[in-house]
Amino acid sequence: MTDTLADSRTSSRIFTEGVPVTVEPVTRRPAADREAVLADPGFGRSFTDSMFVARYEAGRGWHDARLTPYGPLQVDPATAALHYAQSIFEGLKAYAQPDGSVATFRPEANAARFARSARRLAMPPVPEEAFLAAVDALVDADRDWVPTGPDQTLYLRPYQLASEPFLGVRPATEYLFLVIASPAGAYFPRGVHPVSVYLSEDYIRAAPGGTGDVKCAGNYAASLLAQEQAIAAGCDQVVWLDAVEKRYVEEMGGMNLFFVLGSGDDAELVTPELTGTLLPGITRDSLVTVARDRGMRVTERKFSVDEWRAGVADGTVTETFACGTAAVITPVGEVKARTGDFTVGDGTPGPVTMGLREHLLDIQHGRVPDTHGWLHRVA
Repeated sequence: MTDTLADSRTSSRIFTEGVPVTVEPVTRRPAADREAVLADPGFGRSFTDSMFVARYEAGRGWHDARLTPYGPLQVDPATAALHYAQSIFEGLKAYAQPDGSVATFRPEANAARFARSARRLAMPPVPEEAFLAAVDALVDADRDWVPTGPDQTLYLRPYQLASEPFLGVRPATEYLFLVIASPAGAYFPRGVHPVSVYLSEDYIRAAPGGTGDVKCAGNYAASLLAQEQAIAAGCDQVVWLDAVEKRYVEEMGGMNLFFVLGSGDDAELVTPELTGTLLPGITRDSLVTVARDRGMRVTERKFSVDEWRAGVADGTVTETFACGTAAVITPVGEVKARTGDFTVGDGTPGPVTMGLREHLLDIQHGRVPDTHGWLHRVA
């Protein structure tokens, strides 16, 4: 049987500036249907019963905050985001904890980055406390959708778009803020496998002064052609180089990159420095901290393709991996380029890569103490 909330009601949650969260009637899918989805959730295929929506109007501010049934949006054909790409998003996860509770991982960092993205695109920022309230409200309402299988999570997608219907190049005066959720399976359900990557020499991801350090939709649309080029070359992902000299490694697809120099207790972790063209990844920042906790030396600096290639050849570069919310850590095994291909190490996941991956996953899933206060208890 389905379960329907009887009436719209005002919850005890406040979105922002005295704006209450209204909870609308939601028809819950039968438990058997939900369990069938959670048995094999994949990624981004299925969505929970509810979504969070709030509106913004110039002169009025944020208002009309609602938990409402998940469903299509009705938009005007002239909706500004469809024409001028004022659209930003975030990605974070909720994790089932051993004590039966649910926690999100570093949502304050996502809230801060979401606000930075909004300001860069001349959009009104969602106050950070409002971002957290919206995420908490949705996770609490749909906590039955948080999977409990090994390394399974509930993926959360907050996003904001210009909703004013008009044709003209200026910031919109109306916006929508939404949060939707999708159960996600283990990223590597059959074990961790290294990816092959293609160095993009035809296209760039971001230039100085651009939008490379924020999560706007246009960044990802512009990356798709290079990703198709990588697939045509027989690779899983594209690696971006800097826009000025096309010498320095920046990101892999939408993930930050790390290079392991040396091995054992003497290993050094190197990651490209944040120059304004790279996304300041929350997983990246977490891994820098975790690595230092484990006694590793971590350096943030420019790292060139030549240094990568030479380091692999002489054994200096022993491992390479990318990191992001979805996969946590993805090992890089093979690199293809017009100037010649090379294999990192023996092409298999290295001990530093796997050690860091397991340690961060253990923190997120509550299997080891959270010494940095990164877990935010929700339900």
